Amino acid sequence: MLSLHIADETSRLRAVVLGSAVSNGPTPTADEAYDPKSLEHILSGTYPTETDMIAEMEAFKAVFDKYDVAVYRPEMIENYNQIFTRDIGFVIDDVFIKANILPDRNRELDALDYLLAQMDPNKIVRPPDEVHIEGGDVMLWGDHIFIGTYKGSDYKEYITARTNMAGVEYIRDLFPHKIVKEFDLVKSKLEARDNALHLDCCFQPVGTNMGIIYKSGFREESDYRYLVDLFGKDNLFHITRDEMYHMNSNVFSIAPDVVVSEQHFTRLNQWLQDRGFTVETIPYAEIAKQEGLLRCSTMPLIRDKA
Repeated sequence: MLSLHIADETSRLRAVVLGSAVSNGPTPTADEAYDPKSLEHILSGTYPTETDMIAEMEAFKAVFDKYDVAVYRPEMIENYNQIFTRDIGFVIDDVFIKANILPDRNRELDALDYLLAQMDPNKIVRPPDEVHIEGGDVMLWGDHIFIGTYKGSDYKEYITARTNMAGVEYIRDLFPHKIVKEFDLVKSKLEARDNALHLDCCFQPVGTNMGIIYKSGFREESDYRYLVDLFGKDNLFHITRDEMYHMNSNVFSIAPDVVVSEQHFTRLNQWLQDRGFTVETIPYAEIAKQEGLLRCSTMPLIRDKA
């Protein structure tokens, strides 16, 4: 039986689900794109190849192996994108929450049935259909659960709006002892530089008291201010619009002092190193073309208790 435990974003990682690019399928058509960045690369002929994406994911797995992290992979579905496991489920404390994802992607969760069979069935929940929530919008930080959402009245028109207020309320009801704070995110169907697909596209904690943030990813300045007040401005690395586009906030923590980052994030990586972090750099720029990066490719299952 897997003893699930996730209470924050940075405690020492012991077990994780890492997505897979094997048998990723043909390049999608423009009509099949889930986000503006994928659409951009489909139209320009620069969409990533399966070979390149497999190589990048294996580089990620090598880092997990180096730190003795147990790595689970989804069972292969032929010609199907199974890279972004963060979307399909997530752990809060010792509860596994199945995400209500885009209907086209339900098969991705089925590919983890073997893993769910190793969990306490009383600790697995699935929200009702009207609740939309994806793991990229959910972050744990001590007593807090941060959740990205979109409060616009045109929510249904945005394929890039993945978590609704019903999702926020669902988590609030499930974890009444936590401070659940939602953040209204900027969405765009056509311009990836102005689309915070998930919360981890514009914010992520690192270490024990620091974070990476993109101010313009928040529709309300008060949401941005909430995080500045909580973490302290000097503890936040502010990324530019271009750095947000390249997904600088979507790194992944293996421990409070170990961060996996993309090799081209030179400004961020230097900032982290200057503050005592070990930065494990890997190539991940091809996968980034699908508007997802390191955090999106992972589903943490067990971290050490603080």
